Amino acid sequence: MAEKNIELDKELLAEIQLKNELQVYGINFPPDIFKDLELGTKYKEQVNVLFSGDRHAHVAYNFPVCVITPKGGYQIRVVWDKSSPYTLKYEDGRFFIEYQGAIVLDNLSFAKRAKYYDKKTSDGTLMKTVAVDYGYGHMFVSYSNECFLKDKGLDCLFCNINATKALYGDRDHVSWKTPKQIAETIAEGYKEGFNKMTVSGGFIPERREVEYYIDVAEAIQEATGLEDFNGTACVGATKDFSVFENYKQAGFRTIASNIEIWNPKMFDVICPGKTEYCGGRENWIKALLYEVDVFGKFNVRSTMVSGIEPKQDTLEGLQYLVEHGIVALPSQWNPNCGSALEGHRTPNAEWHWDVFEKAVALYRNNGLTWQQFADATAGSDSVAHDLFRLYEGIPTSEIVTGTNRIITAEEFIDEALAV
Repeated sequence: MAEKNIELDKELLAEIQLKNELQVYGINFPPDIFKDLELGTKYKEQVNVLFSGDRHAHVAYNFPVCVITPKGGYQIRVVWDKSSPYTLKYEDGRFFIEYQGAIVLDNLSFAKRAKYYDKKTSDGTLMKTVAVDYGYGHMFVSYSNECFLKDKGLDCLFCNINATKALYGDRDHVSWKTPKQIAETIAEGYKEGFNKMTVSGGFIPERREVEYYIDVAEAIQEATGLEDFNGTACVGATKDFSVFENYKQAGFRTIASNIEIWNPKMFDVICPGKTEYCGGRENWIKALLYEVDVFGKFNVRSTMVSGIEPKQDTLEGLQYLVEHGIVALPSQWNPNCGSALEGHRTPNAEWHWDVFEKAVALYRNNGLTWQQFADATAGSDSVAHDLFRLYEGIPTSEIVTGTNRIITAEEFIDEALAV
């Protein structure tokens, strides 16, 4: 466990704990509550390029990506759940969240919209549909919003990638991304101040994944002039481990292969496609260890969908992976609409908080630095992101904005609230 004598700011810790609660239980609100908010112009709107995180579909309404806490500037993902005990309200020109009649967050602000969201690639594709702003200077590319495992009846049971395309594909212009589109978008974002990108997508067997990623890397290098563009290649495990060296040689700084479930029997049930097409759980672990040999300690990430399997299994997986130089990231299981597990319940907030605390203790006890964590992960949804940052003493009075400008928390909130 982390050192017991560390004195944490109680107000900041409370904001992170509330983030955990709101992302577990979601937020209840009428879908038209944001009708007067300048979504799509001043504030960042949801663009469903990979997964939809809400418990209910809302094709006719758009929501902001996140709300921002007053003191720490923590980004809390907006998860719409009509059964949540937390209610978002708008009165007298301000947004606030109530729990059992008491205000728990007042005068909420929202993430400002990146400038590149209004721009288009050379072939006329909206850049916001190519790469989305994941916060803290990170851009996330989903090169494909479909997975062939659905047709095989082998979808991961928690995944709603295909359902998201079916729901939001027309509205959010979801389509295959070419290396040129990606490169032009990343170049625009980096001019604006972004400094980190991740490429991910579903299983597409008719394309050789490694060749596509190499094309993407070369295009980004040419468009940005950066040999090291701080990119993460999010890929599946393969039986031919030599391909991982190609990702490294192509210019990706880090790599991610998300094992997601640790329990061997549950892995086969929850992730049947990974068992059939990726050699199963044991091969996935061997692939991760090989990636560490190629990319180096803590330059490899593996996300675990915490909340489906018993907690002890998740903790065992986190410990094994971190001790072997892998940034193992617990991600609260959200029973998303369209997934096979839609309608199920994730564990309570205390369950998830315990996992996050133990994960951060593992990071600190095994020498993982904040910079390594930030480079290997894709964004700020995970509570571990903020909790680790707090434990490591990263100044909470300073926030790296989407434009990579370091400003005070007060300035950030003032700008977010400014008309």
